[in-house]
Amino acid sequence: MLATFLIGLREGLEAALVVGILVAYLTRIGRRDVLPRVWAGIGLAVALALGIGAILTFGSYALTFEAQELLGGILSLLTVAMVTWMIFWMQKTGRTMKRTLEGGIDRALSAGGAWALVAIGFISVAREGIETTLLLWSMVQSFGDAPSTLLGALLGLAAAVAIGWLLARGMVRVDLRVFFAWTGAFLVVVAAGVLAYAIHDLQEAGALPGPFTALAPIEATGAVATGWAAFPFGWAFDLRAVIPPTSPLAAVLQATVGFMPQMSWLQVIAWVVYLLVVGTVFVRGLRRRPPAPAGATDDVDAEASVAPSRSPSTDHPTTDSPSTDQEAPAASASHPQGA
Repeated sequence: MLATFLIGLREGLEAALVVGILVAYLTRIGRRDVLPRVWAGIGLAVALALGIGAILTFGSYALTFEAQELLGGILSLLTVAMVTWMIFWMQKTGRTMKRTLEGGIDRALSAGGAWALVAIGFISVAREGIETTLLLWSMVQSFGDAPSTLLGALLGLAAAVAIGWLLARGMVRVDLRVFFAWTGAFLVVVAAGVLAYAIHDLQEAGALPGPFTALAPIEATGAVATGWAAFPFGWAFDLRAVIPPTSPLAAVLQATVGFMPQMSWLQVIAWVVYLLVVGTVFVRGLRRRPPAPAGATDDVDAEASVAPSRSPSTDHPTTDSPSTDQEAPAASASHPQGA
């Protein structure tokens, strides 16, 4: 439950920040009349995520066991690819997300197209929605405890909505740069576990060589070999006698670091390689954050910037109410630029 809670919290907070930026900007420029179009796009994104989840859950029941394992493995690989892309996308573009969204709104309003605003709301939330759906589905497949998995995700999403609302109201201050750095590192570990389980599914389906295929090394007893003698298509280790697969400890380890009491060599290799490669690139990205343009603020660090301004923006000046430096959110000054 803890793993899916953190996933729901991170993905939900990303979506909440996006929605908050869109709503705050339209309110600030006096265009609340087009908010229903943006909300329509957001609603379509949520419906798409739920629809994908329903299709994956109920559509696989009619398949054979091998087909279910093959589907599960392929979708888990897709999940890993999407999560990895989103981690680095957020790391690279998170600091300019606010300006990008506001620029899209300006272009849509200039063009006068209702569908353009619907598309902005849809695209802005659909990324997080689809990623969350695939990740939770993969974790349900690997853990087998759907109620706890989904409950943790729902609690995380609820907490994200509450935090997003408090941020928009200026009632709470969170260092979002630190939050996304830690949760990004957590997602790297989770994605490694999902990759390991994807390898397990593909081996069970016979799509990859492993303990379930004819290439598995066999001991004199007739069982599949374990240890160095079983490299590369047998079991790397078997700790089921020490850590029962149905025990709480096994569930916690699998949910957090992707560890299973019995893993094949291909699973272990995939897990280690993914952590080394992706983890190294992720840490380097944290240490080498590009400098912000002169005079620009770090969007993801200035968490209070999603709240509507009390005076018109400098982008829309008026002679009656000039903007002043004193009205800038205090939170944006509380976090220095850079990593």
